[in-house]
Amino acid sequence: MANDRPLNQMVTAQWLLGGESIYWVAGKGWSDSFAEGTLYVDQPAADAALAEVQEFVKQRVVVGPYLIEVEVDKDGPKPTSARERIRAAHNATFDIDHGSWTARIAD
Repeated sequence: MANDRPLNQMVTAQWLLGGESIYWVAGKGWSDSFAEGTLYVDQPAADAALAEVQEFVKQRVVVGPYLIEVEVDKDGPKPTSARERIRAAHNATFDIDHGSWTARIAD
């Protein structure tokens, strides 16, 4: 069964210096706000944007840019995968002081 919804994608990466999740805003640069990321509705445009941001990798501004799938509803764009929802919310996947080896060293 074919999907009738158009494919929406965004370019995401990590700031090289701080590691924050960021999103490409065409014509403006990077933003840490998922909602500001540019939506690409066709594969050639998404691929072109991904190629464009490779310059930021060469300049050592970002690391690991890639395309993510995004769905759009009445409330705006949302990442489709759990991983990307966590990244967009800037949430950690674990409590940094709970269960880590660093907590044991501090005792």
